[in-house]
Amino acid sequence: MSCDEARAGTNLDPHSVVGLFPELGGMGGIQVAGLLAWDAMVARTPWRLHAFHYGTRFDRATAPGGATVTRATSKAGAVIAALRKHWSADLLLVWHVSLLRLVPFFRLRRARLVVLLHGIEAWHRHDWLTRFLLRRVNRFLSVSSHTWSRFVLSHPNLQQAPWCLVPLGTGSPLHGHTPPPQGRPAALMLGRIASSEAYKGHEPVIKAWHSVLQRIPEAQLWIAGDGDLRPDLERLVARLGLSDVVRFCGYVSEDEKQELLARSRCLALPSRSEGFGLVYLEAMRAGRPCLVSTLDAGREPVNPPEAGLAAHPDRPDELASALCRLLTPGPEWERWSRAARARYEARYTARHFQERLLSALDPLLVGQGG
Repeated sequence: MSCDEARAGTNLDPHSVVGLFPELGGMGGIQVAGLLAWDAMVARTPWRLHAFHYGTRFDRATAPGGATVTRATSKAGAVIAALRKHWSADLLLVWHVSLLRLVPFFRLRRARLVVLLHGIEAWHRHDWLTRFLLRRVNRFLSVSSHTWSRFVLSHPNLQQAPWCLVPLGTGSPLHGHTPPPQGRPAALMLGRIASSEAYKGHEPVIKAWHSVLQRIPEAQLWIAGDGDLRPDLERLVARLGLSDVVRFCGYVSEDEKQELLARSRCLALPSRSEGFGLVYLEAMRAGRPCLVSTLDAGREPVNPPEAGLAAHPDRPDELASALCRLLTPGPEWERWSRAARARYEARYTARHFQERLLSALDPLLVGQGG
């Protein structure tokens, strides 16, 4: 049932929804998805909405559509703000599992509780209070099947809990023809280069690059993004004698990112612990096939070998072989390029994600779901 069908004739009296969001000022997957969710609920539902925002920034000065916003910039401030207001809601949507600890301070005993599971933050064993609150959740939403599997591995008592798959989406379809790659064959790595996210696959790809050069001597590796891990990777590149073919682009603007995608031949991000990976969607939107890992959720949006290939990050020969195929022009690359763009346009735009989210939430409000 679509969200429009579920709402037709049933939500005559607007329901009330409180959304509990983390920092929405950045542009990571959690932030992008949170803003899309907020926009969808404001623009496309009759619900009475209140966003409770816990973070240091909220990029919008006022809430659109008459919805209200509470902001808190510290833990103590968040608790006080939650206790100060008399809350009335049919549903409390928690956008990050770490925010569950704030739920008791809202005193919303009758509200249905929904938690979105994004990825690695939901996989580890949580503190006793979070574990207790997890048992009160009426429905879990998960951005990937892999994320749900890892979550219940750490919380086996929740294996039978109601849950719904809500894959992410971003952007809108590219207009016109797919831009052809330009210049020397290049693989692009895109994202934060932080020690806390060393699982993204930068080091394995760099170490495999000598093998790539043996088959494609002109191949280049572009690494876009910044973070505290960058100096270590730069030293690794220098030690391996790859400074002429591995380029660190640093932080890039949205326009620069799109230019890099258009000039590259593939995206390479064989991560170990990706909960979903919006970056794969950005590459697929531009008609660029992706190299993902065999270990995490990257396979779900890319669906190797449909829109790219999967390789184990601990197997350099496997990585190099996949990279060489993705860097080589010809009929195989053309098929991947067409399939990547078509898969994005059919499943993974921002509109698709918003539809999936509203369809998952609406039955809880009209009394049809878990």
